[in-house]
Amino acid sequence: MSDNAQAPVFSIEKLYVKDLSLEVPGAPRIFLERENPQINVQLRTEASGVDEGVYEVTLTVTVSAKLADERTVFLVEVAQGGIFQIRNIPEGDLEPVTMIGCPNILFPYAREAISDAITRAGFQPVVLAPVNFEALYQAQQQQSEAREPGELPIQ
Repeated sequence: MSDNAQAPVFSIEKLYVKDLSLEVPGAPRIFLERENPQINVQLRTEASGVDEGVYEVTLTVTVSAKLADERTVFLVEVAQGGIFQIRNIPEGDLEPVTMIGCPNILFPYAREAISDAITRAGFQPVVLAPVNFEALYQAQQQQSEAREPGELPIQ
């Protein structure tokens, strides 16, 4: 075998919106509100094998806007999917690639889908700030290490 046969491979095979939902439960009255809502953003990343050396990574971004009295202005969630070819990477490096590298690629697409959905719903666009997926991954790892053996993570 040549050295190229064992060279690490990382390529984007497909990027797509896997799921998109938008709720405006208080419409049309909510459009008469003058109060600026509180914006909350939640992120979740999942990865699974599709084929040998092929992985699906899904970055789910949920953005909600609530008024001070807890009424929901809007709720939008996008699951931005990607299929990635990842080969010849040491087993210990696979999780960081799927939990840091792939979400870094998916996030701009999810951010655009979120902003577009909110604008189409009749609101000012919400432009999400960049996310440091490496810091999120490290924090998650530290939380996992701090749990007792057998204790399940809280989502």
